[in-house]
Amino acid sequence: MSKFPIKREQLPPGGNLCEYCTALCCHYYALPMETPTTWDDFDNIRWFMIHGTVTAYVHDDVWYLCTYQVCRHLQPDHRCGIYETRPQICRDYSTRHCDYDDKGLHDMLFETPEQIWEYAEAILPPRKKKKTASSLSVDLPILN
Repeated sequence: MSKFPIKREQLPPGGNLCEYCTALCCHYYALPMETPTTWDDFDNIRWFMIHGTVTAYVHDDVWYLCTYQVCRHLQPDHRCGIYETRPQICRDYSTRHCDYDDKGLHDMLFETPEQIWEYAEAILPPRKKKKTASSLSVDLPILN
């Protein structure tokens, strides 16, 4: 049984799929990012992830950083409160590829900073140990 009240293919001619949705597209945004290849790259992703409800995922070999934030203009009935003046990115968005009946499957999904770090440890060469202050000490001559 589908968790959606109507299947995409059952939409009546001229119907609007948004009328049956809870505005999934207004609850997050995902931005593509460069594929991480270094310890610093993965550490930066960890930094993003410790700042809130942020995930990283890979879909079709593209890495994304996803932030879960509900649009401040989303109304209780799941409609846009600024529909007539909404941003262009919202105007360009189409139900043709929306999340309405998306199964949410990704090639890889990282939900915690620990998961992204574990992945980095699995694919990157071991980290070089950072030099500590004691390992940098040098015997200096005593001057009179």
